[in-house]
Amino acid sequence: MRRNPRDLPRYTAGERLNHWITGICFILLALSGLAFFHPAFYPLVQFFGGGPWARILHPYIGVVMFVFFLGMVIRFAGLNLIERRDVEWLKNVGQMIDGDDHNMPEQGKYNGGQKLVFWGFLLCMLLLLVSGVAMWRAWWTLPVNTVRLASVVHALMAVIMLLIFVLHVYAAIWTRGTIRAMLYGTVTRAWAKQHHRGWYRKMTGDNR
Repeated sequence: MRRNPRDLPRYTAGERLNHWITGICFILLALSGLAFFHPAFYPLVQFFGGGPWARILHPYIGVVMFVFFLGMVIRFAGLNLIERRDVEWLKNVGQMIDGDDHNMPEQGKYNGGQKLVFWGFLLCMLLLLVSGVAMWRAWWTLPVNTVRLASVVHALMAVIMLLIFVLHVYAAIWTRGTIRAMLYGTVTRAWAKQHHRGWYRKMTGDNR
């Protein structure tokens, strides 16, 4: 892909690698998790070499995902703090869905929707980690009622996180020009000005 030298840098190589490792881990966890969730999905264990290997690998991949997502939290948490303009953006999100985003409140590097996705992922990750550790019988055995409660919490958070993930991917595809930011690290000036005017002004010094 030929890129314009005037394109704006949005993500470093390290940030993109962090993102993709986290995303790949999530996909692997979703596949193995679905296999454990219902017999109809059990054939998915073949991606991991069979049921025993899927059961062994699932929690370890979960730990890797959490560690790399924690890296993203360290990198991006400050940029995802909810501000008044984000609340206004969320109140008017219907306009954007209808295809008219010209009157949306000016946004920084991330808009209100992206920030909700970020914090939603973090909440799910924390609860998945705690409940998953409680269920990890290879290392310890907790009271059966604790494990049962952890299993319900784990399944519920997994479903919610899967829905957030689908929304995240759909929004990236729907907003043309977004995926290239995580592939090549840059976005066009036109994309930045339309979708993240505050960030565009900060990067370019253009106050028009």
